[in-house]
Amino acid sequence: MIPASTAARLTSATGPEGGDWRLHWRDALTDPAELLALLGLQHLSTQLPAEDAGFALRVPRGFVRRMRHGDARDPLLLQVLPQLAELDRVPGFVTDAVGDMDARAAHGVLHKYHGRALLIASGSCAINCRYCFRRHFPYAEEMAAASQWRQALAHLHGDSSITELILSGGDPLALATSKLEALSAGLADIPHVTRLRIHTRLPVVLPERVDATLLAWLAALPLQKVIVLHANHANEFDADVDRACAQLREAGVTLLNQSVLLRGINDGTDALAELSERLFVAGVLPYYLHQLDRVQGAAHFEVDDARALDLVKDLRARLPGYLVPTLVREVGGAASKLPL
Repeated sequence: MIPASTAARLTSATGPEGGDWRLHWRDALTDPAELLALLGLQHLSTQLPAEDAGFALRVPRGFVRRMRHGDARDPLLLQVLPQLAELDRVPGFVTDAVGDMDARAAHGVLHKYHGRALLIASGSCAINCRYCFRRHFPYAEEMAAASQWRQALAHLHGDSSITELILSGGDPLALATSKLEALSAGLADIPHVTRLRIHTRLPVVLPERVDATLLAWLAALPLQKVIVLHANHANEFDADVDRACAQLREAGVTLLNQSVLLRGINDGTDALAELSERLFVAGVLPYYLHQLDRVQGAAHFEVDDARALDLVKDLRARLPGYLVPTLVREVGGAASKLPL
């Protein structure tokens, strides 16, 4: 981990714990050279792509504090640091890797699977992960929260087969809780929607987001509530993340996790087993282990299927079944995620 003197420089005005989450958000690092300097890796600045390879760096300072000082191969750093490899154009890696645009059902609404509709709730994230399958998504044109969710709610009203609403993005918890409350108020007269699922990275990368207002909203929701976190490595967890997870569980939320299998970050049995064990310590069940979505700019993260299957076989021999995530791939137009 980083030295205390560097940790002090990473601390925002409100301190490493507590405070308004929006202040922590605004204090995030956005300069790759500054990030490298804080980690004692300034000599790597010459290897950075120009203009962040078209995808801006953003990483909360609290997440940076979990990185190992002086380690160019730190698994948290590699998830966020722009790489020259992102500029390579690799056959099969495209801007819309999972067919999102073909699944548009209304403004900001994706309808891929039976019984579930997904809302693009926000185009913002507290952290920009370099492998993000929506790094090229036209958020400015597809935001369900625009116009007070009206088009999204109309679509849900009109399709009684939808029982689960999924909030995605960007990160839906980037929205103020008041905007989430407006959505849930609109769901009150849609009786066939009985479950709300939120896909979010914020409780892991910015645990301050789990504040009293958010918890009160969740606790009062008359729906089944599922939050799917996104952590790829055990080192992403600390006491603040544990506390956020505990508070979410106390608000009646079921916590799951999905990971992406990433070369050089978690493509080893030890790393994946440690992640599953650490998730369970925090009260989170492993859910999916995704094969990389083949988005343009992320080819250097790909792990081949044979290696992925071997890793899951090793996990099954090492862990109880409930700690082994299901290895899947998303294919545009398929009726579900496809187990490998």
